[in-house]
Amino acid sequence: MPADLEEIRRMIVEELPGSEVEVIDETGTGDHLRVDISAPQFDGLSRIERHRLVKAAVRPRFDDGTIHALSIKVLER
Repeated sequence: MPADLEEIRRMIVEELPGSEVEVIDETGTGDHLRVDISAPQFDGLSRIERHRLVKAAVRPRFDDGTIHALSIKVLER
């Protein structure tokens, strides 16, 4: 079943309050997504640490197979 993009966005915002998030279906299949995000929690973190925070927020959708790939584009605030 394809990912519910709004649900994915909400999961990230709940985990990273104050973030600005856009979730894009890159392939039209609903399982290869891109997240464009800025978040105050990213201040002072490395690129890898930022990506880990985002992936942790949506881990349940990786675990249940809804998401197969997630690219993350961190935007400056």
